Amino acid sequence: MRGECRKPYEPAHGPRSAELPSAQAAFGGADDGGGPGERPARGPARRVPAPSGLATWTGASKQELGREFVESLARGLTVLTAFGEDRAELTLTEVAQATGLARATARRALITYEHLGLVTPSGDRRFALTPRVLSLGFPPLSRTTLPALALPHLTALAARVHEPASLAILVGDDVQYTARVATSRVMSVNIAVGTRLPAYATALGRVLLADAPPREHELRALTPRTLTDPAALAAALETVRTQGYALVDEELEAGLRSIAVPVRDRTGRVVAALNTATHVTGRTVAEYVRDVLPELTVTAGAIEADLRVAGRFTRVSTA
Repeated sequence: MRGECRKPYEPAHGPRSAELPSAQAAFGGADDGGGPGERPARGPARRVPAPSGLATWTGASKQELGREFVESLARGLTVLTAFGEDRAELTLTEVAQATGLARATARRALITYEHLGLVTPSGDRRFALTPRVLSLGFPPLSRTTLPALALPHLTALAARVHEPASLAILVGDDVQYTARVATSRVMSVNIAVGTRLPAYATALGRVLLADAPPREHELRALTPRTLTDPAALAAALETVRTQGYALVDEELEAGLRSIAVPVRDRTGRVVAALNTATHVTGRTVAEYVRDVLPELTVTAGAIEADLRVAGRFTRVSTA
């Protein structure tokens, strides 16, 4: 039957414009101001912190991007972000407070979302999200992986530093590459997703080993500069813990320098490492750290932010 084959985002109450959503009635018809339509709250209104601050920069973004930026869409989406784990039900006033939007704008967004079946009245003039909100992004999100989350950030990093960027995890005594963007070939070995290298001799590996339980490694010299003394490796890992990054200079391959930083999950556990590599002739160690480390740190933070959001709703595989 027609009523059983609703298209995605078809209004929850049917397409007939005469059937106004209950949100509009609750707010007193077409009162754009929202004031007379909403009864005074009993007692002081709850303070609802802004979840994203998106409404504070939509105007600036509009000025920057001009017609390419749909400000009304960005502002409307803040209404959905107002609801959260500790904000399951909100009034119009609380939505306006949480988003920084004008009450009239928040009111129109709630009416629209209620008409689309994304928001529903929950009693006492409050509103809540419906399970239909999950259709906006949960199906692909539920299948996402850390490499998929990281890849756009790796691409942007590689473009900024003009060096290859990689993400890796610890598998036994090796690092395994799970995502990579190559800009030029700086290693004689062909690195691709799935490639495994000895963790102790790589910047990626030392970042991961520094957060892992102590273990014994078979340390063999890959170049004249490779650390093969267990005490020296232990000291190097302690340095990584202290300074927050690892730098390996010609220990894996002659002429190759690499720097790596950790990528942490919501609990603070290191789940992956992010690196870039270069030829030693390009810059000194100090110049390399000065120029590249901030870019790596920013990129790791962006990946972690995406991971935290995704991790709230689904388990994100690291491989």
